[in-house]
Amino acid sequence: MAGAVLYDLSNTAFRMGTGIATYARNISIAARGAGFTVDALVSADVSVDPSNPVLSEVRLFSARRGPAFPRLEIAREAVRGVVRAPFGYSPRLLPQAGVVIQTSGSRPDFDHTYVGKRLFDEARIHFAVHGRFARVHLPEPPVLFHATYPLALRVKGCPNIVTIHDLAPLRLPYMTLDSKRFYWRLVKRLVKEADHIVTVSEYSRGEIISVLGAPAGRVTNTYQAVTLPPRAVAQSDDEIANLVSNLFELDPGGYWLFVGALEPKKNVRRLIDAYAASGSRRPLVIAGGKGWQNEAELERIRDPRFSNYRVYESTISRFERVRRIEYLPAEQLVTLMRGARALLFPSLLEGFGLPVLEAMTVGTPVMTSNSTSLTEVAGEAALLVDPLDLGEMAAAIRRLDCDDVLCAEMSARGRVQAQKFSAEAYQARVRDLYCGVLGHEPA
Repeated sequence: MAGAVLYDLSNTAFRMGTGIATYARNISIAARGAGFTVDALVSADVSVDPSNPVLSEVRLFSARRGPAFPRLEIAREAVRGVVRAPFGYSPRLLPQAGVVIQTSGSRPDFDHTYVGKRLFDEARIHFAVHGRFARVHLPEPPVLFHATYPLALRVKGCPNIVTIHDLAPLRLPYMTLDSKRFYWRLVKRLVKEADHIVTVSEYSRGEIISVLGAPAGRVTNTYQAVTLPPRAVAQSDDEIANLVSNLFELDPGGYWLFVGALEPKKNVRRLIDAYAASGSRRPLVIAGGKGWQNEAELERIRDPRFSNYRVYESTISRFERVRRIEYLPAEQLVTLMRGARALLFPSLLEGFGLPVLEAMTVGTPVMTSNSTSLTEVAGEAALLVDPLDLGEMAAAIRRLDCDDVLCAEMSARGRVQAQKFSAEAYQARVRDLYCGVLGHEPA
């Protein structure tokens, strides 16, 4: 083995998948395939009690905080953190109890898990107050610490690298809730002090170099890959059709799909307007978390214009032309994607755009933006549109709605394009990155 790579993970990712958790899972799989062991540094609401392995594991996976007044508890921890941070943190190793039943199948699989109570939050506060990274001490330092997004901490005894997925807080400041001053200070310090910067597209690499002033030789683009549930991928078209019909009451191939959180940069409000302008009678399904600053999107989804009534076997029922489905397990999401007429993903800014690659991997046609990283991922295998041009998006939806030959062509092209981002290619890029940072020759 080449040694252990340590990744960061919030314990919310143990309970529900997030984009960063997906990234951590996929890159840890690639690292393991490249010969490394993989460990996790978890920021949790609870601390580990080494004398009680079972309760420690149960509390880590618990669905809610323990304290009756979490805000007061968080404030107290923040004050303690300002005092503790200068002396460094020593997260505790989570005992391997093996009691909690895993149901989602999306949690990253790590060899060792180190838990620090609200570690990432306290590190942020320490950086905001003192302008320095919190130090993390482990009994056996890994060969490498890879922060999967900008964190205000440094693990002692090994090189520290960080992934900056995109610069959305700077490029779209009116669409994000981050403290822009804090974010700017953090990423500028990371560019200066991290041993290497990782990103996920040539678009983002160019932004990091031009906007943050990072030296080109210290920024590596690895792209991304997807790891889809094997069972959902292996199911026949007939099985997918039955599941789509029975689980979601949708006709196979008879609906449009958007995947992502309801947040401004995803451009969902404009997508709904373009869908309405297209005149398509296929419903639009929006699958993803609630996100933030989404009042306009939710208002559009609830618009009575998108409610119809239909008769089935002498029963009159309400039919929503724009439907929202919240968080789904990965297997059901792949099923929903495989059954869609097309994925509609006109995001305003993406560091990579995983839903586009996921759709192409399973042969679902794609309409996406002609900007940022999405042109790299989609290549010539998707209909590319100006995400600010409602008429252009509506026209693309009409084309996909009417043209079965076009959809079949997009499906075939997508599968070919997806191979450029295969798990094998990703593993090789991750291996080369880590070996380069560590000064080793790739095996």
